[in-house]
Amino acid sequence: MPDLDLVPLRRALISVSDKTGLIERAQRLAAAEVEILSTGGTLKALRDAGIAALDVAEVTAFPEMMAGRLKTLHPRVHGGLLGRRDNDQDITDMAQHAIPAIDLLYVNLYPFEDTVAKCAEYATCVENIDLGGPAMIRAAAKNHAWVAVCVDGEDFDAVLDSIEANAGATPLDLRKRLAAKSYGRTAAYDAAIANWFAEYLEIPSPAYRAM
Repeated sequence: MPDLDLVPLRRALISVSDKTGLIERAQRLAAAEVEILSTGGTLKALRDAGIAALDVAEVTAFPEMMAGRLKTLHPRVHGGLLGRRDNDQDITDMAQHAIPAIDLLYVNLYPFEDTVAKCAEYATCVENIDLGGPAMIRAAAKNHAWVAVCVDGEDFDAVLDSIEANAGATPLDLRKRLAAKSYGRTAAYDAAIANWFAEYLEIPSPAYRAM
């Protein structure tokens, strides 16, 4: 990994199920002159509050479809999260395919655990299994040398405090800690899904193969 510390935060992607505190935090982000990309209900909430935000579909040139099942699983999203800023091939690929670099990801996942806790029917539980969110979180966390990834409001607050204290940049130590927490969140989320299936199928534990 390159020896990087402060990385400027110029563009953020926000897509959240739990919108608690979203507007106040996004206002701080906008005040720092960070471009905001967003999707669906999050995009509507931001725009209704007068916060400028670009629809991810305008970046991907591909519409959201299948009732929201397919919206962020696109190279222009994942390329923006995964592109290494010091890798010549990555830089060339991003330029050639119009992939914008994304410096911050704020995602909290579909409320699968809460849906199960409410004893929802099987189909409802399945529809609350998030796909795009965990994929983006994992991509951003892998590329934490350049990208800050937030899985809850507390993380977002830490990033906002950081850019306000560091002339619009995030430090590597913070990005590492956020990446570690993010992988913990996706691991717990997948474990909850696997355990739910095991209970539904009445088997002792989820089957898996450890390598």
